[in-house]
Amino acid sequence: MTTTTTTTTTTTDHRTIGDVAELVRSKNAGPFWVTLDVFCDDDASFALVAADGVVTESRIAAAYRVDADHVRIFRMPNIRVVKVSFPRRVSSGSALDHDVHAGQQHVPLQRIPLTPEVC
Repeated sequence: MTTTTTTTTTTTDHRTIGDVAELVRSKNAGPFWVTLDVFCDDDASFALVAADGVVTESRIAAAYRVDADHVRIFRMPNIRVVKVSFPRRVSSGSALDHDVHAGQQHVPLQRIPLTPEVC
């Protein structure tokens, strides 16, 4: 009697958006919105970042403490960019604003894992 054992190996990608992107940046999109940009050097990196379940409204909402219904995500394969926009919690330059130009808001996006979100 012969017994066959099948072993399944799964590979989990522990890299983050910041690990594969050429540049991740943030900036104002007027006084009431923030825009985040992920620039990729090649099609393979763009495919990882733009894949379904990686950059999602719910992940952005959790990372930036904003309403997922207000998050806008744009995937632009012809220039290998993923753009994310959402309303600022306080307007740029107000007394409660800690980053007038929104130039320091890219870090949470860089830390998002490339592993797709499981719904």
